[in-house]
Amino acid sequence: GYSIITVENAYGSLYEEGYIDSVERSGYFVKKIDGFKIDLATEKPALIEEREESLNFDFEYSVWAKTVRKVITERGERLFIKSPVEGVPSLRNALSEYLYRYRGMVASPKNIIVGSGAEQLYENAVKILGRNKVFGIEDPCYQSIKAVYSGEGVKTVSLKMGEEGILSSELNDKSFDVLHVTPFNSFPSNVTASVGKRYEYLSLIKRKNSYIIEDDFASEFFTPGNPIESLYSMSGGENVIYINTFSKSLSPSMRMGYMILPNSLMDVYKENLGGFSCSVPVLDQYVLAEFISSGSFERHLNKLRRKMNK
Repeated sequence: GYSIITVENAYGSLYEEGYIDSVERSGYFVKKIDGFKIDLATEKPALIEEREESLNFDFEYSVWAKTVRKVITERGERLFIKSPVEGVPSLRNALSEYLYRYRGMVASPKNIIVGSGAEQLYENAVKILGRNKVFGIEDPCYQSIKAVYSGEGVKTVSLKMGEEGILSSELNDKSFDVLHVTPFNSFPSNVTASVGKRYEYLSLIKRKNSYIIEDDFASEFFTPGNPIESLYSMSGGENVIYINTFSKSLSPSMRMGYMILPNSLMDVYKENLGGFSCSVPVLDQYVLAEFISSGSFERHLNKLRRKMNK
């Protein structure tokens, strides 16, 4: 009751997968496979229950959905082209223009590296700076910072926080090479480094001829007035690796972030990480680029800030 083609395809599949041998003018013969046994289990595995979770942030899903449709329509087959390791140019250009408008930061798109979140960007910083460096971190700090560095085999030194940032005695008395700080609204202390403290950080690192990792995850929510000047801008982009993500400004589910590298580290980056692939899907990169370039991102942030000020 089956067609010849169906039967031939079935035998062909068994042969290609190595279950049978074909002997000319004799037919097909079952191969003896050591260790092979038939699993007679018939019970279907239990599925994981999907939990209903409420949205605890104010996000206009319709605007994002409209942006996705626009990108799919306009980009078409180009969405299947592999992303450069640094990220697609349109997103890096959009980030450069946004940072200039909003933060007054002069960051060339060629220095912007797209990643899938803060933790991956921390790992990239280690691969660029080296595991032989001692990293000074705020005490207390976001727990993933220490966890990532420890996981990468890096030694860390905890630096106690004061009301204006890391205590000067900690900065001067403890030995470290790289300084990881969150100048604005550091978590969980909620301390924002004063302008004097930020210059102290920069002066110290310049004497060490090393680098600061500036973790700027909450800068979009500076109110009232304009956001504080970033360490990256204050240094002229010389001794600071700037890191930011969209986990707080958009959604934790959007695993997208970026780092800005000084010119002095670009060759090291290409040597150490140039062979890896960008971990953010191409579609997500183009959608975020369009969301930023169209002004939707800034309108979204303005709406959130107004809500915070009420």
